[in-house]
Amino acid sequence: MSDNKLQLAQQSHEAFAAGDRKFFEQHLAENFTFSSPLDVGLDRDGYFKRCWPGAGNGQKFNFLRLIQHDEEVVVTYEITKPNGDKGRNTEIVPIKDDKNRQCRGLFWLGHTARSLNH
Repeated sequence: MSDNKLQLAQQSHEAFAAGDRKFFEQHLAENFTFSSPLDVGLDRDGYFKRCWPGAGNGQKFNFLRLIQHDEEVVVTYEITKPNGDKGRNTEIVPIKDDKNRQCRGLFWLGHTARSLNH
């Protein structure tokens, strides 16, 4: 089963890059949540409104780390955008019954922090 979790984590990122929403939705739990430093506590609908518009734009993932611990997969990747910009992220993705239940993203490189001044 561990190979399936690692494979599903990688395939989900590749589906995002390809804009394959059908595959992506098929492997998201109904109660899926997403959090990152820029987007805290999005539910499934919020994820698709906020994050999915960036899918299928020709970005490429280079997977640096895929590690499973129990039901969680830790994914570290370098992403290259069509304009050549790069970023590096680590995400923690709990997977159960072939469904991504949550994604907690941590940015490393290539992201500009938002101002805390309102």
